[in-house]
Amino acid sequence: MKTGTVNLPLHYGRAPRWLFERMVELSREITRIIIYEYGADEFLHRIADPYWFQAFSCVLGFDWHSSGTTTTTCGALKVAIDPEEMGIAVAGGKGRTSRKTPDEIRAISESDFSSLSDDTVNDLVYSSRMSAKVDNTCVQDGYQLYHHCFIFTEGGDWACVQQGMNNEDRYARRYHWLSSDLEGFVCEPHLGICCDRVGAEGEVLDMTAELSEDTRKTSLDLVKDDPDHLMRYFRSDASQTTLFDFDVLSPTPASASRSTTPPAPPFAPSLTMPAHHPVLGCDLGKGGWKVLKNAYELQPESYEELLSLTGMGPAKIRALALVSDLVFGTEPSWQDPATYSFAHGGKDGYPYPVDRDTYDQTIEVLRDAIETAAIGEKERYRAIRRLGEFV
Repeated sequence: MKTGTVNLPLHYGRAPRWLFERMVELSREITRIIIYEYGADEFLHRIADPYWFQAFSCVLGFDWHSSGTTTTTCGALKVAIDPEEMGIAVAGGKGRTSRKTPDEIRAISESDFSSLSDDTVNDLVYSSRMSAKVDNTCVQDGYQLYHHCFIFTEGGDWACVQQGMNNEDRYARRYHWLSSDLEGFVCEPHLGICCDRVGAEGEVLDMTAELSEDTRKTSLDLVKDDPDHLMRYFRSDASQTTLFDFDVLSPTPASASRSTTPPAPPFAPSLTMPAHHPVLGCDLGKGGWKVLKNAYELQPESYEELLSLTGMGPAKIRALALVSDLVFGTEPSWQDPATYSFAHGGKDGYPYPVDRDTYDQTIEVLRDAIETAAIGEKERYRAIRRLGEFV
């Protein structure tokens, strides 16, 4: 399930090498302890918790309010985690690296890390793709994804931490996903959402909300019933690809001869439109009718399958939602789904500069603790074996 969202101001620059190297070491020891004490699944649960992740990044020494808490923390984990030792792996990253996630998942799965079946690997690749597509397409909040980090275990469970950027105000928003109890990608995937910009994003279309269920069903029906009839609700224009026109939605008497107004749709001979509806502009985006026709020919069985089709991006999803609302009154959710520690200081000196000596001591204490615990576990195992041989 999707476990949360966090908004952070966009900061430029990089973590200095001396700090990043320590972040790698400290994140490695913290990860080893959590996995040793509670297992890899618990580590996924914690990474998928936006509050825990935020605290974790602060403990590593990054700035609490910076977008870099996401990219740098995930980058440190990717370097720190040894899949063969810990039974967990990290794929993806920032920018171009994020698009290599499917290939990295397959490459890691073909190593000595695990014996994942081809079906499980394909499921992981699909989950990576769909979690990104939902946040870019179904949750239209103005943030374009530029970071995608996919963490998975040798048992096939996974968590995803990804981040989008709002180019207008230079803010970043972080999205967390967890595979546990995941029943689908398109209905109420949020478990907890945290941020300090609720209601500040203007108009947000959330097609994953429970309130959007009827709109999802109607959108699917519109595509499966041949999208050619959707042309009745659009008007071609040299400057605007498509535009909603109220005249199109009004049944035209047989005696009328307005060439600009197509006849009423055959499946809706009588319409009573609510007075509060405005005239809405809507661009079908790249591919336009070709993508919708392709979807019609494939006849997707669910909204999730419709969303997964190539080319089914934000513009098409929004257009289908608006037509569903205008024609059938299935109003989708327009509410923003987003609802936000220091141990070693911060990179930029807030609340104080990173204390390198304390940081190094923390790493050593954790490393000694996990190594001592591991030695104790081995000794206990050997003692049990000796006892078995004696008996």
